[in-house]
Amino acid sequence: MAAPPASADAPRLPPPPAAAGDGPHRPAERSETACEDRLLPPVGTGRSPRKRTTSQCKSEPPLLRTSKRTIYTAGRPPWYNEHGTQSKEAFAIGLGGGSASGKTTVARMIIEALDVPWVVLLSMDSFYKVLTTQQQEQAAHNNFNFDHPDAFDFDLIVSTLKKLKQGKSVKVPVYDFTTHSRKKDWKTLYGANVIIFEGIMAFADKTLLELLDMKIFVDTDSDIRLVRRLRRDISERGRDIEGVIKQYNKFVKPAFDQYIQPTMRVADIVVPWGSGNTVAIDLIVQHMHSQLEERKLRWDMAALASAHQCHPLPRTLSVLKSTPQVRGMHTIIRDKETSRDEFIFYSKRLMRLLIEHALSFLPFQDCVVQTPQGQDYAGKCYAGKQITGVSILRAGETMEPALRAVCKDVRIGTILIQTNQLTGEPELHYLRLPKDISDDHVILMDCTVSTGAAAMMAVRVLLDHDVPEDKIFLLSLLMAEMGVHSVAYAFPRVRIITTAVDKRVNDLFRIIPGIGNFGDRYFGTDAAPDGSDEEEVASTS
Repeated sequence: MAAPPASADAPRLPPPPAAAGDGPHRPAERSETACEDRLLPPVGTGRSPRKRTTSQCKSEPPLLRTSKRTIYTAGRPPWYNEHGTQSKEAFAIGLGGGSASGKTTVARMIIEALDVPWVVLLSMDSFYKVLTTQQQEQAAHNNFNFDHPDAFDFDLIVSTLKKLKQGKSVKVPVYDFTTHSRKKDWKTLYGANVIIFEGIMAFADKTLLELLDMKIFVDTDSDIRLVRRLRRDISERGRDIEGVIKQYNKFVKPAFDQYIQPTMRVADIVVPWGSGNTVAIDLIVQHMHSQLEERKLRWDMAALASAHQCHPLPRTLSVLKSTPQVRGMHTIIRDKETSRDEFIFYSKRLMRLLIEHALSFLPFQDCVVQTPQGQDYAGKCYAGKQITGVSILRAGETMEPALRAVCKDVRIGTILIQTNQLTGEPELHYLRLPKDISDDHVILMDCTVSTGAAAMMAVRVLLDHDVPEDKIFLLSLLMAEMGVHSVAYAFPRVRIITTAVDKRVNDLFRIIPGIGNFGDRYFGTDAAPDGSDEEEVASTS
């Protein structure tokens, strides 16, 4: 293995010497030309033919446990600035190579060595095109070429990767290799620190190449890959050995010569011997660490705190009228001597008033109904499609009963946002949203908002799910002026509704005079050992 050239942007490892008997092969003739304008021109090489890597296309688990830590694969970091925008895109790695070359194994080794918390694994196998009836019949008899570029939906791949790099949610098809078709349900993925895209044609499309920040070609001996393919297709996909060998000789081997092996020349790094080449993987990880360090984004809490000082409260804020009744209930729940039962009782009363107040901002239209006396009544009716409540766990879920009590058949979603205690940055750890939420008016619920960081991230998540900004209503029992300004500045069309606004936050970004740790007081859990407001820190509210 030679050392990487000094002028290279990233370390590049040359492929190992050709094995005996690996003579030159003439690229097979192409009968189709529809995708030539987007494909890299095929180049004849002296490498032996390879076959397609097709991992089991199951929904990725929400996390990947390694020997070092847990890697989240179904969430994303909130690296947004005080403007509510993402400053830099995620780092995208492309893993190309022949069939069964070990790309998925290399990807997992890279993930474990990188030790970053948020990773998305995207397989090209999810993006096979939908087959016609005739093509289905051909596939059933091993006569359809799944190793040709035209078998993949590159437009969908490109659009999906673009959205992931921007931190947006995407719908990814789930492919069934037994029936050669897409399943009915699609899976949802979110952007991350690092996106790893692997597939046999990972480098075959020009537009796709431009989205990849690093390109790695996994080069494994053809005999080893053939044995892996036989084992996989027979044991996992129920195919017979004759059919597998027929497909290999007719499609896989020629496709490698013409479309896959030539893309080795565009790779930044070639990994000979696949996952067994630990030296190459170490070099990859070193380079990626330097790249990620340059892209590192920090939630600048100080900037968030000072960005809007001395500004008047925004017009999008609505505070429940401070009647003697409302003031009296605030007095009770703010009192540290209040029992838990009383705290819960008066918090629920305030929540009910807050929800009722918030509903008055929903769009209504004129309508006429007939009364039991046969008379027309000119009234109002809700002009939207549906109302969905989304609670920021854990305190936000305490507001769900009040919402259910006043909104019939309301749908509920949840978001769990916690602060990384080492970096002070909020992280999205769990998300469950109803389908088609983009058509709804969304009531986003959190009991306290101090800096606004968690609220900003939750709003960003809703926007990534295509919920219009002006259809989002942020509800909180208590907010700090800092949090109001932060959310309003980042998202000027989000309606902010609360029962009270306190002016200050302390050096630990807790509301002053505040209400204490709402979750601990409501659920009766013990306070943090150091006396800190763990609930507010955990949700950065």
